Amino acid sequence: MTEFAELETPCAIVDLDCVERNLRNYQEYCDEHGIALRPHIKTHKIPDFALQQIAVGAKGITCQKIGEAEVMADAGIDDILITYNIMGERKLERLRTLANRVNLLRVVADNEFVVRGLSAAFADNAKPLEVLVECDTGAGRCGVQTPEDAVKLAALIHDLPGLKFMGLMTYPVAGGTAQVEEFFREAMAACEKAGLECPVRSSGGTPDMWQAHLAPVVTEYRIGTYIYNDKSLMERGVCQEEDCALHVLTQVVSLPAPGRAIIDAGSKALTSDLLGLEGYGYVVGHPEVSVKGLSEEHGILSFDAATQPFEIGQRIRIIPNHVCVVSNMFDYVQLCRNDIFENPAFVAARGKVL
Repeated sequence: MTEFAELETPCAIVDLDCVERNLRNYQEYCDEHGIALRPHIKTHKIPDFALQQIAVGAKGITCQKIGEAEVMADAGIDDILITYNIMGERKLERLRTLANRVNLLRVVADNEFVVRGLSAAFADNAKPLEVLVECDTGAGRCGVQTPEDAVKLAALIHDLPGLKFMGLMTYPVAGGTAQVEEFFREAMAACEKAGLECPVRSSGGTPDMWQAHLAPVVTEYRIGTYIYNDKSLMERGVCQEEDCALHVLTQVVSLPAPGRAIIDAGSKALTSDLLGLEGYGYVVGHPEVSVKGLSEEHGILSFDAATQPFEIGQRIRIIPNHVCVVSNMFDYVQLCRNDIFENPAFVAARGKVL
C-alpha cells in the first residue's frame, strides 16, 4: 500500500467508504420511492464503480458519448442509455455494433435529422433501437420545446423502420421538478391520444436528487455527481463536506507574498468551472482560505495577510467546484480508506468524447 506522503501531487484521491455510503444512501432513497436509478458514469468514468452502482441496485447506466458506452460494455455492462443526439456515418456504425453487443441500448433524439439517421442505420438490424424523445423542460439545452413537438417526433420514431419509441427524457434546470411533471404529463396525454405508449419517463440531476419523488410521473432518475459530490453541491445544501469522496491532493510550492500561497494544482487539475461560486474549490480544514485563481499549473490561495496557515511543501486537500471535469483530467484516481491508500484506479473512459 502507498503511504499518504508518497503520492505525487497533484493527484485525485477517492475515499472508498464515502463512495459506498453515497451509493447506498441514494439507492435506498430510490427504492423507497419506487424510482429506477440509472446513474451517469460521466462523473467517475471507471467501470468498477459502474458495476458497483449496479450491484447496489441501479437498473443500468447512463453515458453521454458512444466512447464511454463502449468502455462500459467492455466491462460487461449491458443496459446503457446514451443521452446525446448521435449523428454521422461512423458514429452510427459504432452505435449499431454496440447495440448488438449489449442486452439493452437506448438513445435519445430531439429532431428529425437525428431520428432519420438512426433509422437508416438500424432499418435492417435484427432488433430495433429504442429511442426516447429529449424534452427541454427549462434548462435551455437540447430538447423539443413543447409537448406537442414531443408527440410529433414520437410518432415519427414509431413510424420509421428500425426504431422503437420508448418514452421521454429530460435534463431539467435545477429546481425544475414541477416543470418536468407538467411537461411530461401533457406529453403523455398527447401520446396516449395518438395511440403511442410512453413507458419510460427519464429525468435527472444531482442538484435536485432529494426532490426526485416530487415528480411522480418520472419512472427513472439519472444522476452522476452523487458518487463523489463536490463544492457546488455543498453550496446548494445537497450534501455535507463529509459526503465529498474525491479530493485533489496538492502541495504548496511557493509563499511569494503575505496572504498568498501557490499550489501545484491549476486549471488542469481543479477545472476552471465556477458554477456561480466564489473561488475554484474548498480547501479542506481551511474554510477561511480562498482558491482565488488558477493558471494551467498553478493555483493561487488567498488568505488574511496577517496569518500564515501554510508552509512550503505542505500537502493540502481541495474539494473541487465541479468534480465531473476533474475526473476527466487524471489517468488514475488513488483509492483510500482511512487515509491508507490501497491502489490506483484507471479512469478508463477518460477523454472519450466521441
